[in-house]
Amino acid sequence: MIRTLILTAAIALAATSASLAAEPIVGNWKTASGETAAITPCGGGYCITLKTGKHAGRKIGSMSGGGNDYSGEITDPANDKTYSGSASISGSSLKMKGCVLKVLCKSQTWSRM
Repeated sequence: MIRTLILTAAIALAATSASLAAEPIVGNWKTASGETAAITPCGGGYCITLKTGKHAGRKIGSMSGGGNDYSGEITDPANDKTYSGSASISGSSLKMKGCVLKVLCKSQTWSRM
């Protein structure tokens, strides 16, 4: 009885983890500056949190979307400014783009770890 209950709980946990990890944006990414950023499900979208570097532990963005295209906000931790952002995935690369007034944009490519 207890063994069956534990096995059932383990299967449910594995299924939940697999469904969360199925979205391409979820995971650890090496940023253009060499830091590690984790993208995890949160709310109805995805949160971006720095895991290493000077700003480790800081949430630097949120995205929504699915498949290979996402949109949301990105914060530059160096100057604490938030920009309209987008992300697109191609293979093991994540192109992050932040814009002011949709005119002045900067982008960088992150790689999956």
